[in-house]
Amino acid sequence: MFFIICQGCAQGVPRTLPEKVEVMPGALSTSEYLPLLKGKKVGLVVNQTSLIGSVHLVDSLINRGVKIVRLYAPEHGLRGQADAGETIKDGVDTKTGIPVTSLYGDKKKPSKGDLAGIDVMVFDIQDVGVRFYTYISTLHYLMEGLAEANVPLIILDRPNPNGHYIDGPMMDTSQYRSFVGMHPIPVVHGLTIGEYGQMINGEKWIKKSCALTVIKCKNYDHTTFYDLPVKPSPNLPNIRSILLYPGICFFEGTTGSLGRGTSTPFQVVGHPEYPNKTFSFTPQPTPGALHPPLEGKTCYGVDLTKMNVDSLFALGHMDLSILLSFYGKMKTDGFFTPAWFDKLAGGPSFRESILAGKTESQIRESWVEGLKSFQKKRVKYLVYADSPGCEK
Repeated sequence: MFFIICQGCAQGVPRTLPEKVEVMPGALSTSEYLPLLKGKKVGLVVNQTSLIGSVHLVDSLINRGVKIVRLYAPEHGLRGQADAGETIKDGVDTKTGIPVTSLYGDKKKPSKGDLAGIDVMVFDIQDVGVRFYTYISTLHYLMEGLAEANVPLIILDRPNPNGHYIDGPMMDTSQYRSFVGMHPIPVVHGLTIGEYGQMINGEKWIKKSCALTVIKCKNYDHTTFYDLPVKPSPNLPNIRSILLYPGICFFEGTTGSLGRGTSTPFQVVGHPEYPNKTFSFTPQPTPGALHPPLEGKTCYGVDLTKMNVDSLFALGHMDLSILLSFYGKMKTDGFFTPAWFDKLAGGPSFRESILAGKTESQIRESWVEGLKSFQKKRVKYLVYADSPGCEK
């Protein structure tokens, strides 16, 4: 049995773990969107996750006679190898010779010049359903630029591996808005990238609505377990790291390490001063983590690599116990990096609650009203059946 957390309720509704089914991302439904591209000059926002089976979307569309005139790259670049936060530069795709415009770095919103000659834009990127995962921010700026240039957008939807619940503190956009948190949503929003695009339009988070078509996934709803066929970014190498990510990414706002620069990023946590010395790792430069936090320093901490994936999915909420337990054992005033932690959390209240020694249930109780309010908005934009209990 497990609990799908609905509207911030810590009790939840008991359900059995859903069967794993073969999901078809929107990109596979070529008959639905190829007619929309016929005779058009097409732009693509893609990365390494943009696959039709084992073939990249760019190659597939070229082979089908689609005229692709420009590619656009999000964080981590067109091939998904760049470090988190590393500036992505304009260039040319070496495989196809198609020009590439960066949507991460100095320029996150495409200008009318960047969109010149584009008749229609296609967005096909795998998201993980977490507010500070920057692909939804890229989508926001893309839709804003497209609306201003009167260019329509087609989103080839993909499943959300964390789409079976909503959880976490709401973003205070009045003071903490940034590229890792642009909208008044909780940390885990429970929407696919297509549903999220509809919410951007519907909630008027951009001044002018973007003409949007969503090509749906097949065999997917918000109870579906989905194991990604390719890692969505360099430091989320497998489904375990993706399921752990919402709850432990807050370590990025501390002096600790999440295992960047190891073979198990986001599956270990550590710090040189952690008192339990039974487990250790040492971050070193690796592709996607050329300068990892605590590089070259022995970190002691917790090994999460044996955590059961089905159990993590069945948990149905962010696992805060790892962060709270780790902090409790550190007993140091300098553990948090307040500016960055609060940016991830969407405000200072989560950090202040931890410092005040509040329990997990007390922290969760403070999120309830915000999650209830968000859920009422969220249901208007759902394309797929919701998790049991969350329809209410």
